[in-house]
This record gives sequence, C-alpha cells and structure tokens, in this order.
Amino acid sequence: MSLPAYIRSLFGRFFYRSEVADEMEEELLSHVEHRADDLERSGLDRVTAERRARIEFGAHERYKEESFETLGGNFFDTLARDVRLALRVLRKSPGFLVAAVLTLALAIGANAVVFGIMNGIVLRPLNVPQVETLLGTHYGDGSGFQSYANYLDLRDHNHSFEDVAAFNMAFVGLDKGNDPAAATGFAATGNYFDVLRIHPYLGRFFHASDEHGPNSAPYLVLTYAYWHSRFQDDPGVIGRVVQLDRHPYTIIGVAPPGFQGTILFVAPDFFMPIDNQEQVAPEGSLTARGSIHSIFDTFGHLKPGVTPAQATADVNAIGASLAKAYPKEVSHQATTLLRPGLTAFTGPARAFVGGLMLLSGLILLAACANLGSLFAAHAADRSREVALRLALGSSRNRILRQLMTEALLISLAGGALGLMASVALLRKISVWQPFAGAPLHIPVSPDAKLYIVAVALAVLSGFLFGIVPVRQVLRANPYEIVKAGSSPRLGRRLTLRDILLVLQIAICAVLVTSSMVAVRGLARSLKSDFGFEPRNTMLLGANLGMAGYDNDRVLPTQKRLMDAMASIPGVESVGLVNNYPPLVYTAAFRANMFKDETRDMNNANAASAPYKYEVSPGYFEAAGTHFLAGRSFDWHDDKNGPPVAIANAEFARKMFGSVTDAIGKFCRRQNGVRVQIVGVVESGKYLGITDQQEPAIFLPTLQAPLNNGYLVVRSRRDPQELAAAMRSKAREVDSGLPVDIRSWNDMLSVVLFPSRMATASLGVLGFMGAMLSITGIFGMAAYSVSKRLRELGIRMALGAKRTEVLKAALGRAVRLLAIGSATGLILGILASKVLASIVYQATSRDPLVLAGVVVAMALLGVLATWIPAQRALAVNPLILLRED
Repeated sequence: MSLPAYIRSLFGRFFYRSEVADEMEEELLSHVEHRADDLERSGLDRVTAERRARIEFGAHERYKEESFETLGGNFFDTLARDVRLALRVLRKSPGFLVAAVLTLALAIGANAVVFGIMNGIVLRPLNVPQVETLLGTHYGDGSGFQSYANYLDLRDHNHSFEDVAAFNMAFVGLDKGNDPAAATGFAATGNYFDVLRIHPYLGRFFHASDEHGPNSAPYLVLTYAYWHSRFQDDPGVIGRVVQLDRHPYTIIGVAPPGFQGTILFVAPDFFMPIDNQEQVAPEGSLTARGSIHSIFDTFGHLKPGVTPAQATADVNAIGASLAKAYPKEVSHQATTLLRPGLTAFTGPARAFVGGLMLLSGLILLAACANLGSLFAAHAADRSREVALRLALGSSRNRILRQLMTEALLISLAGGALGLMASVALLRKISVWQPFAGAPLHIPVSPDAKLYIVAVALAVLSGFLFGIVPVRQVLRANPYEIVKAGSSPRLGRRLTLRDILLVLQIAICAVLVTSSMVAVRGLARSLKSDFGFEPRNTMLLGANLGMAGYDNDRVLPTQKRLMDAMASIPGVESVGLVNNYPPLVYTAAFRANMFKDETRDMNNANAASAPYKYEVSPGYFEAAGTHFLAGRSFDWHDDKNGPPVAIANAEFARKMFGSVTDAIGKFCRRQNGVRVQIVGVVESGKYLGITDQQEPAIFLPTLQAPLNNGYLVVRSRRDPQELAAAMRSKAREVDSGLPVDIRSWNDMLSVVLFPSRMATASLGVLGFMGAMLSITGIFGMAAYSVSKRLRELGIRMALGAKRTEVLKAALGRAVRLLAIGSATGLILGILASKVLASIVYQATSRDPLVLAGVVVAMALLGVLATWIPAQRALAVNPLILLRED
C-alpha cells in the first residue's frame, strides 16, 4: 500500500470508526454462521450449532480490539477508555487520590521553585544579543575589583575580544528638582552599550566618542524601570538636567525595558560615563594603578574562532605582564572567564542553588517512594478485580497499561497544581525586595523552561511510582487470588513496599537533619563573635559628596555630626568609620602591609594583607570592640601627628608574634610610610560571617578623611525614638544632607541573608520531608492494621496483652522507621560538604543536631502511628468473629 493510501486508510479508521466496526461485526458474524452451518451438517440442530460456534469463536470484542490494533487505529480509542476507567477508579478512592495529588504537588512545586531560582540566577543569560559569545573577565586581587589603568591595558592589548567594556557601581544622590533621593547606578565605559549591542528605548546612549578625559561626559542614561517610577514615563525627560551629588548631568536616553544592567541580581537606576566617576566616588581613581575601587567587572565578545581557553590564556598573559611591570600595584591571580552577570559571584551562587536543587530532588524521590508504596497497596486492594480481569481473558500488559494511566493522571494533576503554586511564588519572589534601600532583585520570572521541567518531572514521577506494582501484576495467579479472597498474606519477608518506606524515611531524615543544621547555623551566626557588638547600636550613613561638600569641609562637618549625635540624651558613645562598618554590605577591602625592615614594596613581599578601616576617636567604644592592649585614637592623631594604627589580635600575632609585642612596633604601608601600632583590639569578622578570624588594621580617619562614612551611635534608647532624634540633629547640621539611619543589626541583613535563606529553605524542605514521613509511616501502619484486624481480634480473644497487640500491629512499621531514620542520620552526617555550601558552619555531627534529629523522628513516628494504634487497641473480637 502506498503512503497516501495508508494515510487515507488511517484517517478513515479515526474518523469513521463506527463504519469500520460495523464491517468487522458483519465479517465476524459471517464466520460464526459458516461454522454453524458446518456443525448443522454434522447432525446438530440449528440452535445448538449456533451456540457451539459462538463458544468456539470466542469474544467478538476481543477480536475487534486486536483487529483495530493491527490496523493501527485503536490507540486513541484505547487511551480514551483507559482514561475514563482510571477516572472512575480514582473517583472511588478519594482519600488516596487527594493524598497522592497533594504529595506530588508539594514535591514538584518545590522542585519547580528551586529550578526557577537556578534558571534565573545561574542558567539564564543576560538579555542582550549574541550572549553566547559574551564573557566576563574576573581577575586582579580576587575581590572582583581592579583598577581602571589595568582595564585599559586589557582592552588595548588583548587578542581575543572584539572589544572590552567595564563598569563600576555608583551610589549617589539624584535630585531632579527639589526632591533629592538616593540612587544606584553603573559608571560604565563609553563602549559599554556598544559591546552589549543593545539599542535605546528613548534618546541615545553615550559612546567612546563622548569621553574626552576626567569629568568630560556629564550624561545619564536611565533604566526603563527608573524612568517609569521616578519620571512617570515622561518622554520629555530627554535633555533634562538633574543633579548627581550636586553635579549637573543631562539625561540623554532611556535603556530598553528588558535590560537591567550586567549584574543579574542588581537593578541599577541609571548609567553614567566612567570618566565622571571621580565626581561621585572620589575613591574610584581613574589614574592610580593600584586602585581597587575603579572597576567592578569587565566583559567582551570573543572574536570569531577564539575559544574561551585561548582567551583565558591571553588575559592571564596580560595580567602576568602587568604584575611584572608594576609589582607594587598589581598582584595578578589566575583569570577566570565566566558568563557575565555573576562573574564574581558564580561559585557561591552555584553552590547554594545546586545544594538546594539536590535537596529538593530528594523531596521528589521521597514523594515517589511514598506514592509507590501507596500505589502498590492500592493495587493490592484491587487484586481480586485484577484476577477476575485476567481470568476473563484480559492481558497483563493491558492491566499494567491501565495502572500506568492512573499513575500518569495522578502525576499530571499533582504537577499542574504544583506548577501553579510555584509560578505564583516565583512571581512574588521576582518583586521581593529583601533589603530596604538596596537595588536588589531576584530575576526568577517563570519561562518556558520552567513549564517543560515541571511537565517532565510530573511524567517521570508518574512513571517511577507507576512501575512499582508491575511485579505483583506480572506474578499474579488469578486462581490463587480468587481462592484466597481479597485479604493479602503479610509475611515476615522484606517486601518492595518496605524498601520504599525505608528509602522514604531515610530521605526525610536527611532533610530533617539539614533543617536542624540550618537552625544551628543561624543560631551560631546570631551569637557569633563579630569583634563588635551590634546590639543597641544605630548607624547613620552620611555621604557628604552627595551634598556637594569639598574635601576641606568634610572633617569639620563630620565632627559636627558626631557632636550633634553625642548631645542626644541617652547616647553613650559616638564614632565614625569611613565607607562601611564591618559586615555591612560585605564591603571590606584589604591593604598590603610590610615589615618595618622591608624596602622593596612589591606585593610579593607583603607580610600580611589585612582588612583596612579608617575610624575616628570613639569608634571602638561605640562599636563595642574590646581593647587587648594599648590605647585608642584621640583627636591629636591627625595629619600633623605621626602615622599610627590599631591592629586586631590576629594581625598583631601574624606580624609581631604576640599582642603585647605589637605595641610601639612599626610596619609599613604599600607607599612606604611607617605606621606605629598604638593599640590592639579583639579580632572579628569583616567581610562575611563564614570567615575565620582575619587580620585587620584600623587607621585614623583624621589622617585619611573620606566624604562617605557611617556614624556609629551606641545607646539603650528605643531604636525608633533614637532614629527620630538622630534625624532631627542631622537636619540641624545640614537640612539638605541625605542620611540613612538604621540599626547595625538591620544592616547585617545582607551578610545574614544566606544563613536566613538557608534556614528558611531547608526548614521548608525539612517540614515537607516530615509530612511525607508521617504519611508514609501512617499509610504502612494503617494498611497493616486494616488487613490484620481478624488476626488481632483472635489474639485479643485468646488473651493477648495490649503491648503484644501493638507489637503485632505496628512492630513492622516501627522497625522500618528505626532502620530508615538511622540510615538517614548517617547519610546526613556524610552530607556535611553539601550542607556547607548552604549553611554557615554546617556540621551534622553537632550533638544537639543529632539529638534533635532522633527526637524529631521519634515524634514523627508517634504522630504517624497514633491513629492506627488506637484502631488496633479498639478491636472487638466478638464483632469481628460474628461478621466472619
């Protein structure tokens, strides 16, 4: 038969099935009539002959089904019948249906949410053209920053990129008239938009041709979101002049709606030429080779034919040549080329999301094990029905197909419900602002990948728990089942359902262990020795550059602000720290320090690279940092006095051998200046709470003034009342000065965010694991009791004690709970490395964690077996035996 003829035949069988069925019926009846004629000629009467012919021929419907299958037109009809039958069967077991659908909805929803986060942060590229050839270069001192001079050499001397652009973050005060407000932007090189190959929504972008030296390009490009929120979609904004830190800038364009910068989780408000960076960020020098405040990240498109490996070698060669040419300013480490958007954060982000994905996968596996056990029990309850269908001629494949259809219907319903919940949650996460005043967003809006993954997980889950009853159907003996009745024999051997329950409990124990570890990690983070005391401490951020103060007016104004804060009733002490205090926004910078006898100030000769802070007199008292030796700074430690410093204990021991030996000793800075150590304070944490005790050195802010800093105010007054008083005093000093007033604990939210997110995420996963464990144990115990009621009644009639009855009814479930819990606890201990990527100071070997897991699993066991135990003890032997 030709292909067109076959297609026409198949089309006819689909859409004219009744006519084909009538023809088959006529054909089958003719065969029966012919056989009856033969039997009649052999001597039988007509009625008997027709009866025997029908018996010999068999069921007409079976032959018609086989004929349709042979013709290829039976698939959709059979599928429709399977679906209708599956719906009728599931409708008869609403409890099983609801439990199964909700279980899968929770598991698939959790996996969809975690995948959505991973897709938005790790997998999804920037929304720019030809992103597949766009790579970010992360090199320098390992902090994500580098100097502008290094960037120029990379841009001009590489042989791998078509062009290289760079950007830095800028925190400014933007005034469009009489309403100054803090804003966050990117100070970008002139070729920034050209390298990204994007086009403006309104106006134009700035280009390299607009740059003519420092402060030569006072232009602004607004992001679409900021144009919408701050300028109300006004198309007349183009050409308008606004003030950035009291410097005039002209708005020349608006970026397209889908573009939100080149850091995935930071949404800038504007873009400005980097040539003007020093106006808003004096520390971001464009000329100092050793500056690490000039460039945050660089990126570019690879030239055709250049591989990432070749580009990496090229950039490494440039970095090595810079380190050789400028040994005092450049300390090049290995270059990494990564997808832009997460360049400096790729490792931690992938570790965190990967760990969550693994644990959410365990949730799905536990759910499948749970449903596999329930589905096997559900199939066992239908053993008599299966036996009758086999006895009536149905094939085992047909029955297995029916069971698989039921499993897929359950999984698709659970997947749809879980997907809807996950989409709603992801949309809320996408607009969530975790930190007040920070331009952070989590780009997790659902897309086609999420829907595909959710459907794939639903189908895979249905297949996994749907194949569990295959063995019992294939080995079913219809005669034995009908003869024995519907009650199964519960022997002592380990069954597949037992193995699935142990697997499920083990997984749930791992998840409970993870949540316990997360809770302990959060408790440690809150009680950690930071090297300062954030309680009863308020921070007032004042960027004098935003208010237009020049360098000569910075110190006097900062002193006036400190005196104003100190005059507030209830304030115990006040200090100042340049830039940010420790652990705030993870903004800590290192500086090379050298032994006093060192004369060659190359980076390789540095004795230590401590974190560096500039602080005022009174800072340590306000911060609650304890002195171990020496003195604090006073107001005589200014530019006219000798260079002095205060070290922490770790720096003192590393540099001078001990705390006491450090007092009065000298060390040198990168510029060769000798600095005398006049005090030693306790060590602490400066960049992140997961850090070990690191060296740190504190310099007098009077000797290194900066227009951007935070006042540290210690007081036991109510924080809200104190904040109002601080704001009032700041206005008395300068009514136009924008200030940011928050408690130090609130400002720690950024560094505590991973621990809190880990605790919340693992807590949710642990709770889901606990629920699955309860349903699994309850299902096993309830099934065991329901199938052994007659046996339990006989035991009680023969005088068995209540404990013996409970042991007989629930002993198997309790043993499986113990085996699964022990296995899960061991796996949780072995999973410390995975947990360490998510949780602060993760250790599942903590005695409190181990004890908590044991108690939690025991309580889960009690909750899960309580109702079956009550049912077993309530058995009335007389009623049961009378019913039999």
